[in-house]
Amino acid sequence: MSGLVLKLQPGEQILVNGVVMQNGERRAQLRIKTKDANILRLRDALHPDDVDTPVKRVYYNAQLAVAGEVQGADISPILEKDLTILIDIFRDKESLDALVAARNHVRNGQFYSILRELKRVLPVEKALLEAGEKNSVDQKQADQLVEQGKDAPAPQATAFSVSEEREAS
Repeated sequence: MSGLVLKLQPGEQILVNGVVMQNGERRAQLRIKTKDANILRLRDALHPDDVDTPVKRVYYNAQLAVAGEVQGADISPILEKDLTILIDIFRDKESLDALVAARNHVRNGQFYSILRELKRVLPVEKALLEAGEKNSVDQKQADQLVEQGKDAPAPQATAFSVSEEREAS
């Protein structure tokens, strides 16, 4: 048997083709046989209000593709460009490996794999931002990425822009 196997914890929620589903009181295992189904575990989802850093912005845009809210072909050029900029910014090997792998997943249309790779970078980004280490991150390039996010055209109305967050604050 082939297909995606989801192992759900009691009460766990997933988004399947735009519909939120919740598991019952026991663990469950589902086998998804439809190849192009849009499935997102809500525990992996990033809320738009939490998109406040460059890595989170890329994560959220990949999440939109996983959820089926944007077409992969529409978001891929944006993801590839943003990941290339992040590769130029981060200096640690683990983050670079994850970012390069994420960019390769963009090229293969594997958006859930992009989320997995970016999850590895999120704690590094958080630590760098909290510590204010300018040796590991080129602040000028980080600022450019945020600025580019302001001008980047949204693939659809559901895409999140960092500039919207700033205006709302």
